[in-house]
Amino acid sequence: MISPAASPSLKSGILTILLTVFAMALTDAFVKFASADMTLWQIYVCRSLLALPVLVMLAKGQVWPKAVGWVTLRSFALVAMYLAIYAAIPLLDLAVVAASLYTGPLFIVLLSAIFLRETVTAVQWGAVALGFLGVLFVVRPNGADFTVLSLIPVIAAFLYAVAAVLTRAKCAHEAPASLAISLNLALILFGSLASLWFWAAPSSHAAFYPFLFGIWSSFDIRTIGILCIMALLIVGVSLGLAKAYQSPRPQVIATFDYAYLIFAAFWGFVFFREVPDLWTVAGIALIIVAGIAVLVQPPNARASKLDRLPDGGI
Repeated sequence: MISPAASPSLKSGILTILLTVFAMALTDAFVKFASADMTLWQIYVCRSLLALPVLVMLAKGQVWPKAVGWVTLRSFALVAMYLAIYAAIPLLDLAVVAASLYTGPLFIVLLSAIFLRETVTAVQWGAVALGFLGVLFVVRPNGADFTVLSLIPVIAAFLYAVAAVLTRAKCAHEAPASLAISLNLALILFGSLASLWFWAAPSSHAAFYPFLFGIWSSFDIRTIGILCIMALLIVGVSLGLAKAYQSPRPQVIATFDYAYLIFAAFWGFVFFREVPDLWTVAGIALIIVAGIAVLVQPPNARASKLDRLPDGGI
């Protein structure tokens, strides 16, 4: 419930983040939908090629990063993150992927404590434990339906945390558009190299999992339309996250960020008729509570501890 005393800019930020995570969940649904017809590398390259000119125009001259090495390292951490997410997304329910991915803030707490020497309160350590309990509820390692693939989005969450800590420690003064451009260039490079590799040396796994090991499919009106929609969603999400987290009290914005988990379950049902079971719903609830608890910090620490990536990692 938004307080009546909340400023117009805070209310605008909350509305923006809700619309943005709605679009983020829709983006993941489109990737899962497109996985039946396109390879991951085709999506990497084509989506970023379509989004890049728009991002360059929006950069207003701030295209080249100041700390090239650190920005490049951050970009490839995010490329690996997307690889981990999208490698599993055709095979797992969207709600499961979303819940595992949103352990990212918990990893940020751990990495900030280890590498940035930041103080972590007892409440935050408890939240980390609660969040990982939620993950166990979602992936159920002792369950009959458990596969190693269920853990891949958790690896993605760790890579997201690495990128987030790098962003704050080494890329804090970079323009958001510049970070987004660097990421999309890295996606194009990595996607092109992987595409050439599988074209020159076809994998024996291509028949089993063409999304990851196959070669590009032919383009038709439907394929081009889906790629254009995904490119527009990328640009919108990038701008939306940047705008939302420029609002007052970013810790409040971050709590509404967890609505992504609800929207992912919604799009999973709309597109694929996926219905989360009670264990998954319970795990999502624990992760949301843990994420909000992590954000409960002393006022002088709130601005720096868990800042979202300036471009949302998109």
